[in-house]
Amino acid sequence: MEWWIAALIIGVTALAIAGITQYAFVQMTQMKVLNHQQIFDELERAGARLREYYEPLPKEEVQIYSHDGLRLNGVVVKAAQESAQWVILVHGYTTSLPASIPFMEIFLEEGFNVLLIDQRRHGKSEGKYTTYGFLEKHDIATWIRYITSTYGENCTIGLHGVSFGGGTILEYLSLPDPAVAFVIADCPYSDLTRLMHHQMQRLNRIPAALFLPLVNAKLRRKAGFAMEQVSPLRTVAESSIPVMFIHGTKDHYIPPEMSEDLFAAKSGLKRLLLIEGATHGFAIEGNPELYKRSVKEFVREALSIRNHPAHSYESVSERAPQKEPDWAGISLTESPNP
Repeated sequence: MEWWIAALIIGVTALAIAGITQYAFVQMTQMKVLNHQQIFDELERAGARLREYYEPLPKEEVQIYSHDGLRLNGVVVKAAQESAQWVILVHGYTTSLPASIPFMEIFLEEGFNVLLIDQRRHGKSEGKYTTYGFLEKHDIATWIRYITSTYGENCTIGLHGVSFGGGTILEYLSLPDPAVAFVIADCPYSDLTRLMHHQMQRLNRIPAALFLPLVNAKLRRKAGFAMEQVSPLRTVAESSIPVMFIHGTKDHYIPPEMSEDLFAAKSGLKRLLLIEGATHGFAIEGNPELYKRSVKEFVREALSIRNHPAHSYESVSERAPQKEPDWAGISLTESPNP
């Protein structure tokens, strides 16, 4: 073979590898996000009428600053009666706080004040890269301090997150505040390296053995973190805070086995709810009555244990049948690409 042909092949191959690596990096950390208006529009096209529920509610938009100087946006919706109980709702990748609206009613009915947040780089919050909880966990800690400093140190706080939001709040468990009473992680990932391997190899047919190290090196250089630094399995195993895991059995984007692994690693009060047939981010639509009832039961038990530490508990794993959702067709979490 002529030397120039070999050089050409090597050059084209190198360019292809560099291009795929850059594509994966951008899809992972800088994929285009939907703003508030776009989310409402998409939901309405899919048949949901969340705007009609949300807009009449009395609410207050708030901004805080992260530990690294980013402006973060949130919306406070108070309970009907004065309450020291709060829940922070955390959305998934490429969406923003309106995607958390379907979960508000559960907590408002239980007498909780609700704080919906835009994660960094999403919605009205600033930021350049998504780090899957590596930096976002500190943002959660800052929001918790906002609540306790504004509304009193006696506040009791819960966290609810979907997908990337679920991973974020599980990563937060490494920074526990005494105010946090429970965590509910809906379709979370157990380990970022495993998740990216799955999405490259299984969903996109990209050889993960070749490209994962290259993407990881780019993450270190550009975004300031590495995949192995994000592993909710570690934080869950070391935390005593009660955690509920929820997953749809037909979730191909983040496999339900990840919630099962997290449940197995967790000690203390824990719950696992699998919604039969539900896809990624659609567990609440797959069986809304069971989802809401199960969450309320878990929250009540977690608060009971908090108030009466000697109270006994039993960990439960449940596989629930799917009900046909009233609306579908738009994911409130991630795009099907990595």
